[in-house]
Amino acid sequence: MRPGRRWFQGLLLLALLLADLPLWASSLAAWRLTRQGDLELRTSPDVPLQAFYEAGSPGRGPRVWIDLPGAPGRTRTIRGSGAIREVRIGRPDAATTRLVLEFAPGTRLNPRDLRLVGTARDRWRMQLPGLDRPLVALGEGDLEGSSAVAWTPVTPFPTSGTPLSADGLPVVPRGRYLVVIDPGHGGPDPGAIGIGGLRETDVVLDVGLQVARLLQARGVQVVMPRTSEVDVDLPPRVAVANRAGANAFVSIHANALSMARPDVNGVETFYFPGGAGGSAALASALQGRMMAISGGSPNRGVKAGRFFVIRRTVMPAALVEMGFVTGAIDGPRLANPDFRRRMALALAAGILDYLGGRS
Repeated sequence: MRPGRRWFQGLLLLALLLADLPLWASSLAAWRLTRQGDLELRTSPDVPLQAFYEAGSPGRGPRVWIDLPGAPGRTRTIRGSGAIREVRIGRPDAATTRLVLEFAPGTRLNPRDLRLVGTARDRWRMQLPGLDRPLVALGEGDLEGSSAVAWTPVTPFPTSGTPLSADGLPVVPRGRYLVVIDPGHGGPDPGAIGIGGLRETDVVLDVGLQVARLLQARGVQVVMPRTSEVDVDLPPRVAVANRAGANAFVSIHANALSMARPDVNGVETFYFPGGAGGSAALASALQGRMMAISGGSPNRGVKAGRFFVIRRTVMPAALVEMGFVTGAIDGPRLANPDFRRRMALALAAGILDYLGGRS
């Protein structure tokens, strides 16, 4: 049997090749998985797409994947929820981008119902009938933008060159705790925009990922509603935390006022007074640690707040504002990779302080 036939055996080809495209850049500009169960794509105009289906096996759910010309700037995995186990952006070879939807074990899909349909020269849709709804919305990029030219990946957000180490952080019993780290905003919602175009979503994702690694190094299990630049609504963030049975929930944000008010700076932490017991203690622990590395920035204190993610979570929860991206003091600090590393250490220490007080 020829290698090409072995590769396609057991797979269902769902779409036709269209036209050629230069292969030096990914032709995938944006994608979105809607809460109603539709996969939507924006590509460079008139590109060839191939879509495939693979049935599940014991312990593994079915998969659907789509191949497009051009290699992605980076590979990544985006955690899903419910019927969607995860979404992966891969590079099966130097000239191909692969978008993979991996479904949870037991998910039933009928390949006869799967159709990748072109709705415009640069727009595609695939309905996924039979999934439990609503789903958690996932996506990357601007789905409504123009695809007149091939997509150029965004320059990666700078990260610290100093190695991240948990040495010196408080110690808690390994394997006892689970914490949800929630970087705010994401995807088409960049959050606040500050000095030099500094985006809140970039700052909080970088810090959140570092906090997660530090906690994991101390034996704390970590769940994150998002680990990449995707849009996750507020209710799914809460649902992820509540389903996980977490011991604590920390939502990470950066503040903003106005580019005309660089004099406004400061660090603050919120908790919901009507929430789970321990929320105020968690907020105080986080605020104290953040202030210890934020000399010169005003201490705006620990405050009561009614933000959705701390009001609807059932475990002790806090929302931190690490400083103002529009502030003359805070903005340059938050843009500095080494300061974000120190902030991650501070937040991890605050969480461990709180967990240690519960031991």
